[in-house]
Amino acid sequence: MNKPLDIIFPNPPSGLAPEALDAARIPEHIAVIMDGNGRWAKKRALNRLKGHKAGIEAVRETIRCASDLGVRYLTIYSFSTENWKRPQEEVVGLMDLFAKTMLAEVDGLHEEHVRVKTIGDLSLLPEETREAFEEAWEKTKNNTGMTLVVAVNYGSRQEILRAVNRCAEEVAARTADGLAPKEFSAEDFERGLYTAGMPDPDLVIRTSGEVRLSNFLLWQVAYSEFVVTDVLWPDFDRYELLRCLLEFQGRDRRFGAVK
Repeated sequence: MNKPLDIIFPNPPSGLAPEALDAARIPEHIAVIMDGNGRWAKKRALNRLKGHKAGIEAVRETIRCASDLGVRYLTIYSFSTENWKRPQEEVVGLMDLFAKTMLAEVDGLHEEHVRVKTIGDLSLLPEETREAFEEAWEKTKNNTGMTLVVAVNYGSRQEILRAVNRCAEEVAARTADGLAPKEFSAEDFERGLYTAGMPDPDLVIRTSGEVRLSNFLLWQVAYSEFVVTDVLWPDFDRYELLRCLLEFQGRDRRFGAVK
């Protein structure tokens, strides 16, 4: 943990005790499905893009708090391969928002020693958006603090097919070279995933009360713990993250074994 709990959580709501958090059991990797921006906006008679903009502060708060707690990897689900089906005005606005936010935040992330990484197919993003993510990666790639993983134009089924195709290409190459067939291991397969080299998420948080994965990290979350909160993403803050962590620490993780 990088900071004392009373500094990270200076004004906890009544009934929420930061000191109950076990600093030795902070998840190494937290993945977040940030849901509810549209509903947050609708409740306030605003357009959906206003909800996405409001969610930026929740992203900042979550990154800052996770880093201070010593989380090593934080993955945020920003834009799925299915999100292209949304109204064009919303998609265009999101892409512009991604670019502007990444460029505005990268210096602060760099100062906090955060490393920015993306997972997903960036080739389909608008040039300005793609370049903003690439610039963030280039600037922070040697940082040794928390790794912020932004899932953008990401779909887990597509990722799995990508890994399968890589294995198939290796089989074809071996056959062409006259080599014996190879039995692939899980580790071989995982090298073809976007998340190669990263630990699987210990904890998956989904906001807005929805209970589904939405094509997110299907292979990687086989033994993750799930916490669902009814809080809409723009209202998610460090104290809601604390509640999720306390629930996580109350679980008995057996990984299929009997204890």
